[in-house]
Amino acid sequence: MTADHASPTDSLGDAFDRVGRRLAWVVLLIVIALSGASWWFGFEPGPAIRYGPLIASLVLLGLPHGAVDHLVPARLAATSPPLSMAIVGLVYAGLGGLYLGLWLVAPLPAALLFIAITWFHWGQGDVHALVAFVEARPLTSRARRIGTLVVRGGLPMLVPLVAFPERYRAVIEAWLALFVGEANLAWALTEELRAMLGGGLLLITVATLASGYHATGPTRGWRVDAGETVLLWAYFLVVPPLVAIGVYFTVWHSLRHIFRLAALDEPGASTGTRFKRFAADATPLTLLAIAVLAGFWVVVPITPTSVPGLVALYLVFIAVLTLPHVAVVSWMDARGGLWAERVGRSLTTKAADTGPSDSD
Repeated sequence: MTADHASPTDSLGDAFDRVGRRLAWVVLLIVIALSGASWWFGFEPGPAIRYGPLIASLVLLGLPHGAVDHLVPARLAATSPPLSMAIVGLVYAGLGGLYLGLWLVAPLPAALLFIAITWFHWGQGDVHALVAFVEARPLTSRARRIGTLVVRGGLPMLVPLVAFPERYRAVIEAWLALFVGEANLAWALTEELRAMLGGGLLLITVATLASGYHATGPTRGWRVDAGETVLLWAYFLVVPPLVAIGVYFTVWHSLRHIFRLAALDEPGASTGTRFKRFAADATPLTLLAIAVLAGFWVVVPITPTSVPGLVALYLVFIAVLTLPHVAVVSWMDARGGLWAERVGRSLTTKAADTGPSDSD
């Protein structure tokens, strides 16, 4: 990851600490409080609340966060801009096309693969943010980075299944309904399976955090990691899945990735300039993606006519885009040495440039 050379008071790391971390925490805490209050007073959120965050992600950070993938190789100085766009375009066409084909011929395996891919991707996003922006020293161990990926990706993908099995099931069945009509997954969401998966994730969570504490003690990086992990456990246990995922996708995962992309901008550029350039760069392909989504309904065998069906269509569309996006991000991770035995200095940034660090 390229270090930001702006002044310490205007550094990308300071902005990440204020917006990418603290503001995101506040938003999630507010959503937890509102969800708890709605449960206490017996208020059932209407469609606007249930589906609003996901729909908003079309233009608010969610879909745009992957809309500059075609520029990533060039910004990492690996190739020229035209070749960068051509290579990433082929990756999207190839992997996205193959995955769309899997949805058409085997929707259930495709749906399970979507969950697995998202688990991995959201985990890798949080690991990178902890290493590059928080400089969390416990994550200098590759084994603890892998454990953290499993935990951080599993929180949004698995905890809603434990806490809201019927709603989780309804979302997956809505995906499948686009391809095979009615689907029933009751057999796959038994109480025993949920207890085993939830208990396993809890054990990995405790073991990973305990290992980090044993290695470095209660450093700032460990405290941030532990605090975020506890927050996310509470969030996904309390907030209904569609709302939880919609808000998390926008203000947590997508925002953190945008900070990562902003760090690839010209050295010396202010944080505001970096984000303005990102918005300008992301707008064309975001609009193109929305146009493709508008015609995506002709691809699925069963045309959705309800709001849940249209949201399911959007999520399947996101799934098709996610696989090539993960390929690009994984290449970024590999180039930066995120999964090396010891994290490379190219991933970490100096405290003077990035704001708060892991040193107490």
